Amino acid sequence: MSYTTIIEELRDDAVIRDNAAIASRLAEETAPDVVEVLNTCDIGQTAQLLELMPVERAVEVLDQPAFDHAAELLSILPGHTAARLLAGMSADRAADALREIDPGVRAELLTGLDGETRAALERLLAYPEGCVGAMMTTEFVSVPSNWTVAEVLRHVRAVENTRETVYAVFVVDPLRQTLVHAVPLRRVISADPRASILSAVPKRRLIKTSALAPREEAVRLIAKYDLLAVPVVDSRNHLIGIVTVDDVIDTMVKRDTEQVHRMGGMEALDEHYMDIGFLRMIRKRAGWLSVLFLSEMLTASAMQSFEGELEKAIVLTLFIPLIMSSGGNSGSQASSLLIRALALHEVRLGDWWKVALRELPAGLTLGSILGVIGMVRIVTWQMLGFYDYGPHWQLVALTIGATLVGIVTFGSMTGSMLPFVLKRLGFDPATASAPFVATLVDVTGLVIYFSIALVILHGTLL
Repeated sequence: MSYTTIIEELRDDAVIRDNAAIASRLAEETAPDVVEVLNTCDIGQTAQLLELMPVERAVEVLDQPAFDHAAELLSILPGHTAARLLAGMSADRAADALREIDPGVRAELLTGLDGETRAALERLLAYPEGCVGAMMTTEFVSVPSNWTVAEVLRHVRAVENTRETVYAVFVVDPLRQTLVHAVPLRRVISADPRASILSAVPKRRLIKTSALAPREEAVRLIAKYDLLAVPVVDSRNHLIGIVTVDDVIDTMVKRDTEQVHRMGGMEALDEHYMDIGFLRMIRKRAGWLSVLFLSEMLTASAMQSFEGELEKAIVLTLFIPLIMSSGGNSGSQASSLLIRALALHEVRLGDWWKVALRELPAGLTLGSILGVIGMVRIVTWQMLGFYDYGPHWQLVALTIGATLVGIVTFGSMTGSMLPFVLKRLGFDPATASAPFVATLVDVTGLVIYFSIALVILHGTLL
């Protein structure tokens, strides 16, 4: 039987609500498949199914990043059941769920945990969201530097089932408890069992980060140095946690989703599209849409300022959509490039002038290309008789060509500089979304268009 058929049957069973049979069937499936089924159930049935499953499987399901309702489930499950599940979950995942729970309920849940687990979770919850400390896990393998490889391997076998993952063994000074180095598990396994663990230490500098560093720093380090885990230390170089590659992937997916939503001109959704309520969806979209609409009203104001020119040269109105879209497109291109470059640390705030020096000639060149295409189009239509642009059609073509150079250059400069301005002010550069840039360039583009038309067509059409 195919995977798709199994999932469809389980979903059908879920509708029938034969919970005991469903739980028994789900216990035989992999955790990601179980999550896919549970995400389609209502919260009450999901809670019942998890209670009917073996504890180990329920914990495995709650540990899955794709599971949508961990916080809500922990809030409605009986206290002893929720505490047992929390104690079994990976520390970072449990902390993420607890952050979304009402403070009063969270305090009750923490009270039901053993002292060591509660202390570990409280340490993680103390870190502000968005920093490395909030995404790290405290479940790692550390050993003193005076151990042999054989002692390390015995320790790994003893604690493996209590650790989220064992990508590496972290060596600490036995006296000061400071981090000495990280040894990949492969090197530990292949080293001489009688030798010191220090003999397996790689001949490269230790890559580490601070708990208060922004989460993007952990993402950058793991991507740059091709690491499976990066150690997190405090101000005294004591090892307090690790960030694993799967944590980074989850963070990147969430971050990229937020940026895509913001670049689309709306607030980031914190739920799946099909799960978010209608009114909540409207609230997420209406605010920015209203701001953009009010901004676009400036376009009408700009056109009213040139009402007389439009009455004298109706032909100019034919090219308004062309002019506005070209400027908006060039601005959106530039803002998308710079938002991504800033996120990947390819450019920094101090590089704004270097970016300006690149975008200025780029804008002029792109504008010239579009300007030539626009002029050729006017000349072709006029010469072939498709449309008569009037006795001064050559000047109209020149006006369109010059305007495209100006507005595309302006759009490129605006789109590239706006992310720097927003980042400098402490906002997310993704707020410089394509609709926002397009709206700004639309209004300015009309002013550029009619100003150039006044200069070129003065004494003829105007």
